[in-house]
Amino acid sequence: MNIAIVKYNAGNIYSVVNALRRMGIEPLLTDDPEELRKADRVLFPGQGEARGAMEYLKARRLDEVIRDLKQPVFGICVGQQLLCKHSEEGDVDCIGIFNAEVKRFRPEKHEDKVPCMGWNELEVSGEWREVRGEYQTNPLMEGLGEHPYVYFVHSYYVPVCEETIATANYILPYSASMHKDNFYTCQFHPEKSGKVGEQILKNFMEL
Repeated sequence: MNIAIVKYNAGNIYSVVNALRRMGIEPLLTDDPEELRKADRVLFPGQGEARGAMEYLKARRLDEVIRDLKQPVFGICVGQQLLCKHSEEGDVDCIGIFNAEVKRFRPEKHEDKVPCMGWNELEVSGEWREVRGEYQTNPLMEGLGEHPYVYFVHSYYVPVCEETIATANYILPYSASMHKDNFYTCQFHPEKSGKVGEQILKNFMEL
């Protein structure tokens, strides 16, 4: 399988590369539009500042390339936020796959620290299927157990919306994972989330 990771001016990309290598996958780190278009799966990870990231992507027209991809695409951390319509971070318009506004955490009491950093529990969305006699979740979230914990580092969040498939709670409930068409996202870092994160990466590869 041909796996591409979008190369742009965002940190933490190499931790995703290393996580895939531990799974026996050698990804291609690239900003070449043709390489991204022909990949079987595209990962869009990163940590950083939204305005600077969008300026880099737009200068190379990678925002248009990403928007038009037809294969499964996985936005991670800032990648989730950049797939939304707009971000308060730098007051910048983003790629616009999800019709959502990225907001900054606003502490409500003294113990509310920003950025949100550390392990937090996921509340995975789903529904009971009578025919199969089981609780059905989004394919990205399958096999995680009842109370999965994952690792977050972020100051901005996506509010809960129609495309939310898992939530977390820090100051308020927010979108920890989203799905629309061929685009899947996680606000947390699956590559730093142990067995749960590895399962999510495997699920994405098997979509």
